[in-house]
Amino acid sequence: MKYRLHRLVQDDVNHAMEWYDKNASEKIADEFFDELVTTMDKVAVNPDLCHPDSVNPKLKRVNLKQYPYHFLFKIQKDHIYIVVVRHDKRHWSFGHRRKY
Repeated sequence: MKYRLHRLVQDDVNHAMEWYDKNASEKIADEFFDELVTTMDKVAVNPDLCHPDSVNPKLKRVNLKQYPYHFLFKIQKDHIYIVVVRHDKRHWSFGHRRKY
């Protein structure tokens, strides 16, 4: 299965990478991105193993292991649709109004 991104997910990722680049290093920003993409790839292989989001059970939540970020997605017919990438401390409602 493949994955598709909501049009604002790139902004979510860019914001996180800019923060890591500015406050940590370019290497940390790159490692964050690598982990995010690797995790998305793994989830696309077997999305049914992921847990429902506690706020919106129509979406599933996946936490990154090394970074305090997660993403929410919905399983579609032939792909998963990633709705938002957000920091764990971000308000729970961030991204929930995005259409999917």
